[in-house]
Amino acid sequence: MSSPPILSVSELNRLARLALEKALPSCWVAGEISNLTRASSGHWYFTLKDAQAGVRCAMFRNRNQFVDWQPREGDRVEVRAQPTLYEARGDYQLIVEAVRRAGAGALFEAFLKLKAKLEQEGLFAPECKRALPPYPRVIGIITSPQAAALRDVLTTLKRRWPAAAVVLYPTPVQGVEAPAGLRAALAHAAQRMECDVLLLVRGGGSLEDLWAFNDEGLARAIASSPIPVVSGVGHETDFTIADFVADLRAPTPTGAAQLATPDREDLAQHLDHLNRRQIHARRRHLDALGQRLDSLARRLRHPARQLAEQRRHLGHLADRLRLARLARVERARQRLVRQSERFQAAKPKPMALREQTARLQTALSRAWANHPDRNRLAALAAHLGHLNPQAVLERGYSITRDAQGKVIRDGAPLREGDMLELSFARGGASVRVAGKA
Repeated sequence: MSSPPILSVSELNRLARLALEKALPSCWVAGEISNLTRASSGHWYFTLKDAQAGVRCAMFRNRNQFVDWQPREGDRVEVRAQPTLYEARGDYQLIVEAVRRAGAGALFEAFLKLKAKLEQEGLFAPECKRALPPYPRVIGIITSPQAAALRDVLTTLKRRWPAAAVVLYPTPVQGVEAPAGLRAALAHAAQRMECDVLLLVRGGGSLEDLWAFNDEGLARAIASSPIPVVSGVGHETDFTIADFVADLRAPTPTGAAQLATPDREDLAQHLDHLNRRQIHARRRHLDALGQRLDSLARRLRHPARQLAEQRRHLGHLADRLRLARLARVERARQRLVRQSERFQAAKPKPMALREQTARLQTALSRAWANHPDRNRLAALAAHLGHLNPQAVLERGYSITRDAQGKVIRDGAPLREGDMLELSFARGGASVRVAGKA
């Protein structure tokens, strides 16, 4: 038979460590701290014991730096740890990953249960949150007068918004009396109604230290408060029921003071910006008014100058009127000349008619003297004499013509104002129709 392999001590311890870590995964272990040592490297070494046994524990610096409280000898704690073996000495030990005070697990379960209940009732709903006043005049602080957080809050308020008055509603923030005190402070603030916003603040601590802010009655008082509430409880990683039900949650008490107030420096810069914009807008408005005034000034003329221009315009209109009148008179004169020429062209010529008549008479006499039908010719001559227009005119008649030289035989078409030309045996005349018979 072959003999079993021979292991070195280090090989044995390594196999034992691997078997232990495989058999026992990370778990929570409760016990009491003893032999606590804080090494210069930052690591913690202690023994976790109960009445019957103890186990060595190591919590390295990269883990214990997240613990927000200082464990002491005799503290009852719960640790989440990985059972293992320290190979160099063969010592069984726990590598601690997290530590909390004993009972914190039960408290956390109660916290989660209450949180789920209130969330289902709608106390955390965003539509239930009230808006904070942008420029609060009075700020209420609900905390302990001895709390270091109060000094930080007052310092922040004085720096950011010194215009606001501050009212302190003192109350315990830790211990069995804290929940009732916090509720009473909220009721007192609601009764006096002197504040625009309330700051519910407390410094950091363990889950037990902050447990007063997980009270169901306090949560309902915050939800029913007529004044907006800003919670600033613990550190940034701490969450309480009050944080969820408050109108605004701040990571720290100082953060609550910052969220509840405007920064006067930012406000001063904003006001300065608005002032510069107003000055710029006023300057642009004045420039526009100046340009309009210049335009109006250019359009504005001295009354004497305006009268002179109106006189010149009136003289120009008078000249145009005079020229128009002369042109009209000239046109009328030319029309009259044309009508006169047409009348003269159409006017009978008595002298020429007499000469013609004389010639015709002489020729007629000669023809008559030589004509065999002398008697007939004499009769025709007598008849011709009756048709002679001049003979008619000699008897006192006249010839009437219109403006176009047409002989008027009927007075019906004539109208009042028509111009007529009359021809007599000797001379003529121009007349206007004044009326009709």
